[in-house]
Amino acid sequence: MSAQTAPSELACDIFCAVIDNFGDIGVCWRVARQLRTEHGWRVRLLVDDLKVFHALCPEVDATLARQHAAGVTIEHWCEPTHAGDTLEIADVVIEAFACEIPHAYVAVMARRPRKPVWINLEYLSGEDLVADFHLRPSPHPRFPLEKSFFFPGFGPGTGGVIKERDLDARRANFDAAAWWCERVGIERPHSAKTVISLFAYENPAIDALLAQWRDGDAPVVLLVPEGRISGALARFFGLPTFAAGASARVGALEAHALGFVEQPRFDELLWAADINFVRGEDSFVRAQWAAKPFVWHIYPQADDAHLPKLDAALDHYTNGLADAARDAMHLFWHAWNGTSTPDWRDFWTHRRELEARALRWADELARIGDLADNLVAHAAESHLDA
Repeated sequence: MSAQTAPSELACDIFCAVIDNFGDIGVCWRVARQLRTEHGWRVRLLVDDLKVFHALCPEVDATLARQHAAGVTIEHWCEPTHAGDTLEIADVVIEAFACEIPHAYVAVMARRPRKPVWINLEYLSGEDLVADFHLRPSPHPRFPLEKSFFFPGFGPGTGGVIKERDLDARRANFDAAAWWCERVGIERPHSAKTVISLFAYENPAIDALLAQWRDGDAPVVLLVPEGRISGALARFFGLPTFAAGASARVGALEAHALGFVEQPRFDELLWAADINFVRGEDSFVRAQWAAKPFVWHIYPQADDAHLPKLDAALDHYTNGLADAARDAMHLFWHAWNGTSTPDWRDFWTHRRELEARALRWADELARIGDLADNLVAHAAESHLDA
């Protein structure tokens, strides 16, 4: 391939190891589709767990070793030597979240006349160190290869976050009334009711929050995608399960269980709600683009190592809020992440200010640039310099 090769002709391999939940494959699948559809790259996604992948994309057959979906080639990454021995090495190799691609593949990378652009796609973080380490090179200890670290982030000097080019248009054209009838089976609630989507890990704070919604003065409509929080809803309502299609009502609270929402339609759930409870990385980013108030359940780590990351995100997001609203948001997010009991009344008193901030934040975040665009620019520059 000549030095004048157009970026749109590049081939890309993305390696993804599914550690837990849907975050890793969720991010990789979005990036893969975007590189294919918006940038014309030939993309191959190697995943070690196709069953989890199938939940996000029903088109994926968990029994097939090789298949295609959304224009992306999907391989079951099942053995350490598989990729290096049988596949042509791509122009751009993305090692998602330090998953450690097979040594055999790395060895073949080193023998390629034009060395591939090797990128370690890191987890999203709002910490200041992100800008310092973004795009920093790391030479391989044995081979003549160099890997660069690509850090998603919220500020200048980072890789930004994922945003498809048509996302704003799809949000503007969203038919909420039709969505409610199709997905929930009821008419869209009156504006006097607060609609909340709840997508979370298991959380000891949920019982107190459900009780506050039940006993509150204002009616709440809760939308709960079937998942890890469903058991807590079942216990609260005294039901054997709270599976897709179930509904329950007590006091001022009514709740509806939804089927697991496949990735391309998850945004619609966020657009349909007044406030969104999200978890992990992928839904966290989608909540920000939804331009609605949201609460983040960060993935918990040992020794509370996740809390500085939570604070870093809060510092970015609450910048410019009045002191009372900022303090309420900090307290509520920390409570939801296990430090105390959340106080819904105090938090939601600031609804209008939080709604205005959500709109401003989406605009601010867009100025950093989309992650895929930034990644393509870096890969193209590195490839042409090789």
